[in-house]
Amino acid sequence: MDRRMFLGVSAFAGLGLATGMSNPAAARGLVAFPQGFEPGTVVVSTRQRALFFVQGDGSAIRYPVAVGMPGKQWFGTRLIDGKHYRPAWSPPAEVRRARPSLPDVIPGGAPNNPMGAGALTIAPGEYAIHGTSASMRSSIGRYASFGCIRMLDEDVLDLMARVRIPSRITVVA
Repeated sequence: MDRRMFLGVSAFAGLGLATGMSNPAAARGLVAFPQGFEPGTVVVSTRQRALFFVQGDGSAIRYPVAVGMPGKQWFGTRLIDGKHYRPAWSPPAEVRRARPSLPDVIPGGAPNNPMGAGALTIAPGEYAIHGTSASMRSSIGRYASFGCIRMLDEDVLDLMARVRIPSRITVVA
């Protein structure tokens, strides 16, 4: 990650941020990032379908993500309160209503487990920043989840190594 991608001219949810990148699923990279967030904070731009891990030196690591579908998004600041490698997954009530054929629990490491290689849980609620199953990798860069922030497995593992518990997460439009 020795190349820096500097942010362009469009607004980033009122924070004065943007990327000149036209592909929302662009690969991980180091980007210029304005001051105002504590180092270690995770900032998610729903519009950009990007997660930023704030470095504190005027830069952030940018990861491509899938975000909530319209009507399934949430915004604001919460706490990342846990790290889980290869977690089991139980569909929340909203997901179960939409997909009643899902099992009650999908074991950690199972190929159909949507949590993938790891998850950072977000309190309060049932949301997480998590990896993805092989069949869902193409969702990265899209509005695709029920409110979770979905990452490539290699990216969520990289992020998990950087995030301290507890840490702040802020989700903006």
